Amino acid sequence: MYDGFVKVAAMTPKVKVADPYYNAEQICALMDEADAKGSKITVFPELCITGYTCQDLFYQEKLLASSREALMTIIEHSDGMDGLFFVGLPFEHEHKLYNVAAVINCGELMGLVPKTELPTYGEFYEGRHFYPGNKLPVMTEFDGQEIPLGTDILFTSDAVDGLTVAVEICEDLWAANPPSARHAVSGASVIVNLSASNETIGKADYRRMLVSAQSGRLACAYIYASAGYGESTQDLVFGGHNIIAEGGKILAQSKRFTNEAVYSDIDIQRIRYERRRLSSFHPDQTPEYMIVQTGLVLQETLLDRRFSRKPFVPSDTSKRDARCEEILTIQAQGLAKRMEHTGCRKAVVGLSGGLDSTLAFLVIAKAYDFLGLPRDEMIPVTMPGFGTTNRTKSNAEKLAEQLGCSLLTIPIGDSVKQHFLDIGLPEDDRSVTYENGQARERTQILMDIANKVGGMVVGTGDLSELALGWATYNGDHMSMYGVNGGIPKTLVRHLVRYYADTCGSDTLQKVLMDILDTPVSPELLPPSDGDISQKTESIVGPYELHDFFLYYLLRWGFSPRKIFRMAAAAFCGETESEYDEEIIFHWLMVFTRRFFAQQFKRSCLPDGPKVGSVAVSPRGDLRMPSDASWGAWKAELEDLAEELEIGE
Repeated sequence: MYDGFVKVAAMTPKVKVADPYYNAEQICALMDEADAKGSKITVFPELCITGYTCQDLFYQEKLLASSREALMTIIEHSDGMDGLFFVGLPFEHEHKLYNVAAVINCGELMGLVPKTELPTYGEFYEGRHFYPGNKLPVMTEFDGQEIPLGTDILFTSDAVDGLTVAVEICEDLWAANPPSARHAVSGASVIVNLSASNETIGKADYRRMLVSAQSGRLACAYIYASAGYGESTQDLVFGGHNIIAEGGKILAQSKRFTNEAVYSDIDIQRIRYERRRLSSFHPDQTPEYMIVQTGLVLQETLLDRRFSRKPFVPSDTSKRDARCEEILTIQAQGLAKRMEHTGCRKAVVGLSGGLDSTLAFLVIAKAYDFLGLPRDEMIPVTMPGFGTTNRTKSNAEKLAEQLGCSLLTIPIGDSVKQHFLDIGLPEDDRSVTYENGQARERTQILMDIANKVGGMVVGTGDLSELALGWATYNGDHMSMYGVNGGIPKTLVRHLVRYYADTCGSDTLQKVLMDILDTPVSPELLPPSDGDISQKTESIVGPYELHDFFLYYLLRWGFSPRKIFRMAAAAFCGETESEYDEEIIFHWLMVFTRRFFAQQFKRSCLPDGPKVGSVAVSPRGDLRMPSDASWGAWKAELEDLAEELEIGE
C-alpha cells in the first residue's frame, strides 16, 4: 500500500442455488486465498450467498434466515483479515426485500448497500422480488447491532491517502445515470460492482467496454465481480466475467466460464493525480454521504501489476501500426496547415542520416503529398562536419533520392574553423563549445536557406531530447516548426520502422532499416576509424529508461521513489535486461537533474503538434518556471540512495 498501490481481487465462488451454508464455505475459502495474496479489497458477485437465480425462493423465510446465518459465518471468518470484503445477499428491512452488498472488515459488518436499478425486462425479474435501494442511509438491525443501509455510503481508510470505496450493483452500471457517477464526485476513488451478468453473444465485449469507460470517465478504479458456474442454467448461463480497470484501462480480467479469480494492484496516487489535473472533474461540494471508517493497516504491497518498459509504445502489433499511422498523419497535417497558412512551398530540413531527421523528412514528404505539392520542391540539406561518417552521409543521400528530391550538400568544416579562430578556440579543443559551434552553424545555414527560397525550417528534435535538454540552445533547438517535438525517442524508432514496412519500396526499406541500425549520435566529435565515436546513450543514458521516467513524471506526477520502484519492476525482472537497480538509479538521478536544469530550453520552443498525453510545450502541457529548484526531488533520491546503499 506504499506509493498508493492497493492490491484488489474480483472472485467468483462456485455456488449451489439456494444453499447459503455451502456458498458461505466457498466464499470463506476464497477469502483465505485473497488474504494470503494480500488483497485489501475483495469483491464477490451479486447475491452470491444464495445464488442469483433463486427466483421466487427469495420469498422463503428459510432462505432469508439461512442467508443471514451464512453472512454471520463470513463476518466471523473475516476476523483477523486485513481487508474489505464485499458479498451479495438478499436482506429484509421493514418488510421489504433488498438486493444488497454486505461490506465486511476485520470481523465486523460495516454497512449494507442496496441495488438501485432493478431490471425487470427480458430475462430479468428483479422487480418481482426486490425493492429499489434508498440513497440516504437508514439504520437497520443485524445480529443485535445497528448497521447503515443505503447507497450513499463511502468506506474510507487512513492507510492510503485518497482510498475511498463506494458500491453499485450490476444493473446500476448499465443504467442511464449510474450511481457510481454520484459516488465518484462525492469522493469515491474505487467503485466495486457486485454483478450477475449472464452471457449472450457479444455481451462480454460491451461489458468490458462499459467497465473500462466508466473507470476512465470517473478517473477511478473499478472492480467488477460477476456470477459464474453453479448458477441455475434453466434459461441462462453465467460466465463469471471478472474485471479490474483503472482510468480507462483494463488491468486484469478473467477467462469466462472458469470462475477464475483475478488480482491487480490499483494505484490510488494515479487516480488522485488525474483528478487534480482534470478541470472538468467537479467534486460535489455538498455531499450527504455517510462516511464509514475502516480499519485497514498500511503494509507493503507486493506488486502483481506489470509496467511496460515502453509506455509510449503499444505492445500489440496491430494497435502499434494503427497508432503509427495516426501519429504520422497528425505530424503531417500540422506541418501542412502551417505551410498552407504561410503560403510556403519549400520545407527545409537538416538531413543527417540519423533517426530524428529521417522521421522529420518522412513527415515532410507526407505533408507534401497531402498538399498536392511535388516532392522535388523539398529541400533536404546535409552539412557534413568533423564527426560525420560515410554511413550517415550515404544514407542521407539515398533517402533524398528515394523520396524524390535532390540533396543539398554544404560542408561546414571551413566556416566552423573560421568561427573558432574568431573566438579564440584552440584547434585541439573538444569542449561543448566545439560541439555546439557546429550545431549552431548548421541551424544558421538552414535558416538562411529558408529565407533565400521563401521556405521554412522544419525542426527534427524529439520529445526525449527536449526533456533532457539534449539540444544546442539556438542550434538544433530552434526551427520554424518542430514536427517531432511530441514524439519520444522510443516511439521515433517504431514510426520509422512502420514507414519502412509499409512504404512499398525494397530500396527505401533497406535505407530506413540501416538508419534504424545506426547508433544515435549528434556526430559532433571526430569518428574513430571511420565509425561513430560519440554515442548519445553512452553519454546521456538509455532512452528507454529516460522515456519511462519521463512518462511517469509528467503524465502521472509520480515521485522519484515511486518511479524507481516501477522501473525496477519493469526492467530488473527481465532476464535479458542490462539494468540493475544501481544503473536505474544512476540514470534516474541524471534525468531528474537535467529535466529541471534544462527547462529554459523548453520555455521558448517553436510551434509543433502535440501527439500524445505527454508534451512539453510552454503553451500547453508544461508551464514550468525555468528556474524551478529540484531540491525536493534530489533530497528524496539521496534518501533512496542511502536506503539502497548506492553511491551516486
